[in-house]
Amino acid sequence: MRSPALRHVLTHLITPLLMCIGMGLAYMGAFVTPEPHHLPVAVVGAAPKAKVFAQTVKDTAGDKLDVRTVTTRADAVGLLKSREVTGAYVPSAEAPELLVASAASDMGATAVEKVFMPVAAEEGVPLKVTDVAEPVADDPTGQGLFFLLIAVSIGSYASVAALGAAGAGLAMRIRALLALGVAAVVSGIGALLAGPVFHLAHHDLAGVWGMAWLYSAGILLIGVGLHTFLKRWTTLTMMVLFVMLNFTSSGGLFRPELQNGFFGTLHAFWNGAGFVEGIRSLLYFADDGLARNVWTLAAWLLAGVAVTALAALHEHSRRPHHHRAHPDAERQSEPAATEEAEKADEEAEAELEETVGV
Repeated sequence: MRSPALRHVLTHLITPLLMCIGMGLAYMGAFVTPEPHHLPVAVVGAAPKAKVFAQTVKDTAGDKLDVRTVTTRADAVGLLKSREVTGAYVPSAEAPELLVASAASDMGATAVEKVFMPVAAEEGVPLKVTDVAEPVADDPTGQGLFFLLIAVSIGSYASVAALGAAGAGLAMRIRALLALGVAAVVSGIGALLAGPVFHLAHHDLAGVWGMAWLYSAGILLIGVGLHTFLKRWTTLTMMVLFVMLNFTSSGGLFRPELQNGFFGTLHAFWNGAGFVEGIRSLLYFADDGLARNVWTLAAWLLAGVAVTALAALHEHSRRPHHHRAHPDAERQSEPAATEEAEKADEEAEAELEETVGV
């Protein structure tokens, strides 16, 4: 290609076009056709009739449902509050009842209602739906935590370009410390949004801040470390890791039982799922499952520390080699040095624009 300027433009178009493809595949693959896959439900009753009914529901639904029986209604409530089941049906000829926990997943509760509404209709009686774990009135669908995830994620991965590109002249330890500081600011913004601004969290706001910091710090350290190796491709990589795969597997809109196996599997260990499910545990389920989600976020933070350490070693090993290969580099003419600095600034600005544009 004869025109360097045109070649430069076309090269920079690769990233947004790949983002377009990736976002389309990820979001549409995860959200367009939600269907139950082994959705866990319970039928309450100790009599043989209840077991026969449960087996009938299972045979009818096939792989869409995993059906178990529990002896008492209290047992069913316990399973819902530990998020082991999405719904529990209490059979009755006069007043059948469906128990759900919409704070765990509003979409999951709706899916369970669609399963058992026709069952009650066949009996000619209305179905009573009881929500044993409702989200706060300020977040009636419980999806506010998903949008909190988006806000904290954008603040984190967008800051990587500033720390990695614009801060490339700083020592890695300085960039790492800045990343931890930025994580504190981003998580503070997240806590303000979750608490005083939108009232998603009516208690344990300090815990929300702590989980947001773990989540944000992990992303920032991974990004700052990767930038050493990937340079301008860091933005695309961060988008894949912390948007395309992260938002879609977080469980913020659809629980893994309503998604295909790929996103359902990611939900078990991805950091976005750890963040969303951990805050749900903190706010609605008496810390049930909180420790596991905190460990998930801590593992991602440790991964960030490892990537950053590798990047520091890589930069340190290249520095002496650079001086040996160019012994008179320090005597470089001022115009050449200025031109090199301007080129670096242009590359950093282009990377920042790509990130902000997303």
